[in-house]
Amino acid sequence: MVVGGDSGAAVYDAALKRRQAMMGASGPMALVKNFKVFRIALFACIGGILYGYNQGMFSGVLAMPAFKSHMGEYDPFDDSADQTKKGWLTAILELGAWVGTLLSGFIAEAFSRKYGVLVAVTVFVIGVVIQATAQSGGPNVILGGRFVTGMGVGSLATIVPIYNSEVAPPEIRGALVALQQLAITFGIMVSFWIDYGTNYIGGTELGSQTDAAWLVPICLQLFPAIILFVGMIFMPFSPRWLVHHDREDEARRILASLRGLSADHELVELEFLEIKAQSLFEKRTVAEHFPHLKDQTAWNIFKLQFVAIKSLFQTKAMFKRVIVATVTMFFQQWTGINAVLYYAPTIFKQLGMTDTTTSLLATGVVGIVMFLFTIPAVLYIDRAGRKPVLTIGAIGMATCHIIIAVIVAKNANQWATQSAAGWAAAAMVWLFVIHFGYSWGPCAWIIVAEIWPLSSRPYGTSLGASSNWMNNFIVGQVTPIMLNQIGYGTYILFGLLTFMGAGFIWFFVPETKRLTLEEMDVIFGSEGTAQADFERMEEINREIGLTAMLHGLGGNGDSPDALEKKGE
Repeated sequence: MVVGGDSGAAVYDAALKRRQAMMGASGPMALVKNFKVFRIALFACIGGILYGYNQGMFSGVLAMPAFKSHMGEYDPFDDSADQTKKGWLTAILELGAWVGTLLSGFIAEAFSRKYGVLVAVTVFVIGVVIQATAQSGGPNVILGGRFVTGMGVGSLATIVPIYNSEVAPPEIRGALVALQQLAITFGIMVSFWIDYGTNYIGGTELGSQTDAAWLVPICLQLFPAIILFVGMIFMPFSPRWLVHHDREDEARRILASLRGLSADHELVELEFLEIKAQSLFEKRTVAEHFPHLKDQTAWNIFKLQFVAIKSLFQTKAMFKRVIVATVTMFFQQWTGINAVLYYAPTIFKQLGMTDTTTSLLATGVVGIVMFLFTIPAVLYIDRAGRKPVLTIGAIGMATCHIIIAVIVAKNANQWATQSAAGWAAAAMVWLFVIHFGYSWGPCAWIIVAEIWPLSSRPYGTSLGASSNWMNNFIVGQVTPIMLNQIGYGTYILFGLLTFMGAGFIWFFVPETKRLTLEEMDVIFGSEGTAQADFERMEEINREIGLTAMLHGLGGNGDSPDALEKKGE
């Protein structure tokens, strides 16, 4: 007997083969052929650069004497003073980003991905302008401004990858989404070196250093943000969003323009029907599971994301997926990566580099190695698999933490005479960042995105992102307190938690490389979920003519019956 899920999978397999026959397979040449889309995605990734820049920039600003002079007890000159409020200066951005992430799904769906980016950039710019007045407003202005900026950053970090994935053809979709992660690490790298340069404005000591030293890196964000805002006005809407909101003629025109083909071209028609099939699938899934929310009003769209996330906790099989997504993100943040990114100058200062300029230089190296070692993951993750990369990366990071703890414990009171030990600890920080760059940076997000059935993917991924931001906020809040009160114990804590993360991945998280959605169901104990999804999709494919189109295309040779027999 024919299984609907197998038949649906066969249709997509046939569609993929036909598209590749017309466009060629994935790879560098696919980017050349789709250069218009690549340019659009590259431009949209300015949002990722802004996100990364914000992550890295403030760590250097916190170390500048001129900034400290305006912050009082929020950024004390005395390193032994209470650091609780310093944590708030940093972590308030992540709290704002968490709120922005929760709202971004609604904004992107109700107002479009394009306008969603414009709204997020507007919020971001308002936050930066507020921060720029901190010269007279003090720490409360920084707190308010960074919360608002965080809302913009969180929204951009969510909406831009959605936009990129929806304007891109399948042949380059993975590369363009991965481009976002590279953009983030590039932003981090640039911010560290801008801090290093502006630290010299007026001098590097209190009294000589001018406020421009910290105002320039804060205000520089306005230029790429304004460029992104103006440029997005001229960018196309997402064809998928247009189809989902019954603007099919406009979607077809934009799709043809993006592909550089005529509106009636076979490739455009094929991709258009695939987009329409996915849109109908989502609408019918909502109508079945949440009939009271099937009408696409703004209020229903807003409520849907929360109702759908709640449903993920109501069956044992889906709850297993919830655990994998949220706990993976918990361990990603508790590797201590953002403790390093947010407080790198402070950390290097505690490792004996008492001169602010030297600690900022060491911080700049963090940005470079993180950027460079993110690239291999983009290229090789589908060959190596998720579990070995994440496990090896976690063991490597944990080992670096323990070594740093030993060095700090032995030399905390004698850095002046043990400078080599300080540089050895700094090298371990750089090695830690290398291990994160190729493993938990990109791979954790891949795991969180691919473990869900089609009908639950947007909400499951959103839940994982919420876990990431909330743990990010907690780490940013407690790190300066831990560094101040337990010293080398901070690295022991991060090291032990990261070892636990390695164990969690190895023993509890399945390898998801190249698994079909049905195989995911078997692993998580929800057999039939993906099959039911595919049966619905197969019905839609036949209804809108996608199956018939594939049957009628010359050179394909697969009739609907033949497609079904492939699944037997």
